[in-house]
Amino acid sequence: MILTDYNKLIEYAIKARELSYSPYSGFKVGAALLTKDGEIYTGCNIENASYSETVCAERTSIFSAISKGKRDFVAIAIVGGIDKISDFTYPCGACRQVLAEHCESALEIVLFNGKELKICTLGQFFPCSFNKNQIK
Repeated sequence: MILTDYNKLIEYAIKARELSYSPYSGFKVGAALLTKDGEIYTGCNIENASYSETVCAERTSIFSAISKGKRDFVAIAIVGGIDKISDFTYPCGACRQVLAEHCESALEIVLFNGKELKICTLGQFFPCSFNKNQIK
């Protein structure tokens, strides 16, 4: 399934952002991951006083989908900001690595800053990823 209208996916990401546990940075992030069969799995960032134990919204959504047996992903929407959705929020390095492990390079990454969209593929964001193909 190819989504040509990302409004629903962005709406899910915005709702997920509101569930963020971010008492230290105040930077709330929500993600919504679309499967090939049209299901949407959401995630939010969850901070920890031990900063290295923090988990990003993108990874939360992927882990949620995988734990439900989903493996084929089409797109992920990501929204973030401190007080409001204010700027494009790009996946961090750890999230890019996890996306590379579980998604094809054609995965569409949909960024929304509250006013406009930016759409790229995972391959554009992470062109030289180390992934399962190198281990075979």
